[in-house]
Amino acid sequence: QVQLVESGGGLVQAGASLRLSCVASGGTFSNYLIGWFRQAPGKEREFVSAIAWTNGNTYSPNSMKGRFTVSRDNAKNTVNLQMNTLKPEDTAVYYCAARDLRAIGGVGSPLAYAYWGRGTQVTVSS
Repeated sequence: QVQLVESGGGLVQAGASLRLSCVASGGTFSNYLIGWFRQAPGKEREFVSAIAWTNGNTYSPNSMKGRFTVSRDNAKNTVNLQMNTLKPEDTAVYYCAARDLRAIGGVGSPLAYAYWGRGTQVTVSS
């Protein structure tokens, strides 16, 4: 059973940086895409970024490019999300998710991801 565990969230001031980590276990991920999503209170889950486990190709919506960078460490089964120049509107629970590359649905569609972590809270104060 695939398990994803996020860490690295916390309370920071606007302008600070945070690095979130997602440790994956319980499967082989060679054909997987690992994604990061976030959900703020009262809002829909939002796609942040994703990375292909095998070749490291990354995917991000334009709104996330520039401040958010996803990377992977295959040896540690870990995917990281580096977040810079954080803003209060970045406050949300951040989730790590995994999907097969061949699954139906766009890279940014939460419905296409079969496995989810429990999330880590990121709070940015002004």
